[in-house]
Amino acid sequence: MKILHLCLSCFYIDGYSYQENQIVAQNVKDGHDVFVVASTETFNEDRELAYVTPSSYMGTDNAPVVRLPYRGILPHFLMRKLRAYEGLYPLLERIDPDVILFHGMCAWELLTTAKFVKNNPRVTLYVDSHEDFNNSARSVASKFLLHGAFYRTILRSALPYIEKVLCISTETINFARDFYRVPEEKIEFFPLGGKVFDDKEYIARRNKARDLYDVRPDEVLFVQSGKMDASKKLIDSLTAFSAVPDPSFRFVVVGHIQNDILEAATELIERDSRIRYVGWKDAEALQDILCGADVYLQPGTQSATMQMSLCCRCAVILDDVESHRVFVKTNGWLINESHKLEDIVFEVSNKKSRLPDMSKESFRVAQELLDYGKLSARLYS
Repeated sequence: MKILHLCLSCFYIDGYSYQENQIVAQNVKDGHDVFVVASTETFNEDRELAYVTPSSYMGTDNAPVVRLPYRGILPHFLMRKLRAYEGLYPLLERIDPDVILFHGMCAWELLTTAKFVKNNPRVTLYVDSHEDFNNSARSVASKFLLHGAFYRTILRSALPYIEKVLCISTETINFARDFYRVPEEKIEFFPLGGKVFDDKEYIARRNKARDLYDVRPDEVLFVQSGKMDASKKLIDSLTAFSAVPDPSFRFVVVGHIQNDILEAATELIERDSRIRYVGWKDAEALQDILCGADVYLQPGTQSATMQMSLCCRCAVILDDVESHRVFVKTNGWLINESHKLEDIVFEVSNKKSRLPDMSKESFRVAQELLDYGKLSARLYS
């Protein structure tokens, strides 16, 4: 089967572990002919948005990648919002896919893709959606002009040729249904996921990480990761952790600390010998660390690493938002007004014996909802 991923309303970044990367890699692993057509958006060395030259090459996920230039009819800063590219239709004809997954609902080229599917009705088109009211349509201009008048009009024109809109969260389902007016029967829950390891690989990765960071079997390892600015609330995590003087606690911070919190975060890290900042890690190393962890912390805005942590059997401490609740039953804690972060960290200290059962529950949730092997198989059916 030929599967085409269109990353034209989002970025596709080589060597990362975002959803786009992992599904592409899984499709390749499953033996399909896989292609990626992407924008020129990427990250630079400082993990900031940058642009590369249009090109064709073999990507790090073992699928050919074509990066298309924006059309030159308007200035670049406008074209990257309209997301119109040169040469997509002839490229679709040349690849001649059986299945297309268009990542993100917001792009002019969704019309081009719908036209191709209309002319080639054997092709199945899926559109995944990451949009919700936390990350989209937040200003008046964005809500009523960009999303309301432009993106929504495009999506509704393309809707007859779309098999399913695959929504990554319950909040995204609400946004697609209530704001973009996608009919319920077109919507399917398709969460961000991860690799779910068997016992042998999980234990090997766990031992590797705990040996690397000198974490004893009787110690409790907390992890927070990502591109961390004020919205990720790393300062809250560090403050709450330091307020609980449990000598068996360890905290590894993974990722890139942004300048807006760097000074405060550095001071807190240096003040507590139980905390270690290890910098940015690639996907494999991050998965090792998450397997080595007992508790994954995410008190701030949402991140795909949360799903990865469940796949790595972590208990979780998460912000109490609608999209998190489906994943947290008896395997962690939700932070809210009645259950504050510092109180939860104290609870972990007092109830360490619960962590093994929480780990098993996270593993069950991951097997049921988050395994990219199972999620990718939906495209083939």
